[in-house]
Amino acid sequence: MTSRRGPALLGAAFVTALTLALAGCAAPPGGVTTPTPTVADDRPLAELDLVADPREHVGASTAQLASEAIEPVDDDPAQQLPATVTSRDPGGDSEVTVADTSRVIALDLAGSIAASVWGLGFGDTLVGRDRSTTFDGAADLPVVTSNGHTIDAESVLALRPTLIVTDGSVGPRDVLTQLRESGVTVVFVDSEASFDGAVQLARDVAAILGAPAAGELLAERVRADIDAKIAEIAAIAPTADGDKVRMLFLYLRGGSGIYYLFGEESGSADLIRGLAGVDVAGEIGWTGMQPMTDEAIIAANPDLILVMTDGIASAGGIDGLLAAKPAIALTAAGQHRRFVDMADGDILSFGPRSAAILDALARAIYAPSVVE
Repeated sequence: MTSRRGPALLGAAFVTALTLALAGCAAPPGGVTTPTPTVADDRPLAELDLVADPREHVGASTAQLASEAIEPVDDDPAQQLPATVTSRDPGGDSEVTVADTSRVIALDLAGSIAASVWGLGFGDTLVGRDRSTTFDGAADLPVVTSNGHTIDAESVLALRPTLIVTDGSVGPRDVLTQLRESGVTVVFVDSEASFDGAVQLARDVAAILGAPAAGELLAERVRADIDAKIAEIAAIAPTADGDKVRMLFLYLRGGSGIYYLFGEESGSADLIRGLAGVDVAGEIGWTGMQPMTDEAIIAANPDLILVMTDGIASAGGIDGLLAAKPAIALTAAGQHRRFVDMADGDILSFGPRSAAILDALARAIYAPSVVE
């Protein structure tokens, strides 16, 4: 037994588009996120003061996790190294042998891989993080990606990692090749932006760390938590087709003029279905991530628009967004100013916190009057 303390399945086109869009990420004006009401009641969903008709509610709200902590499934998981695994390299699969997991860096756009490492019980091996890894315990680690989610090779090498786990959604790819050639073990995983993907990611990351038993424990917990939360949400949400909240995920980077609709393969459809809503991007046949057009947003006519907190702030808040994109003001969501925002590092982070993210969003959607 070797101690760790010793010496996506996103479509390629979608990953490329998302990487290009995120390369234009900019902080909100003045670096300050525009606040909106925050759901703060931690009672079970069924005990909240639910709105009579969530499609008609007026006003914005912020979904906030009750806790940014991730509880490991094991404080000292059994581990067997070396472990030989299949690396899902962009150029084709390869076999990689992992011999040392004492200093790990996990890199992806959503922070899901690092969250899985932590959930498995290997949080003490993490020595650096990407900008999307913001959960408790990891937030103070050195950041090795720039504002545009670009890997800084020098920052990585300065931390002397023995293992890098990534899904290839951050790059450039040449840097990862350079790091591998410098002697660092680099393993690529598929990281599908979905609830099923979160379950599989637990197993895949555990295999890389030589701890399949811990991976099975985490996978089972993630699945059980998600299924229980989806059932809890379904019990409070409207059930008739005409009463369900029509939702759309809008990705914003106002300073860079980026306005994208998220559809299937982006994770937003899974999220919306889990929230017992209607995925209107799916209705109009949108997949992946595509630039928003006036025609598309008007045709979709969502009741509610999901956004990232820094995204809506970068657009100048709701007023700035509606002024820049008057077509949104013509939708039911625009007329009711019905936007639900959530922290960029949380809302599409499929992993150990998936159920908690669903819970926070459900509170903001179905009980928005419960605020601080």
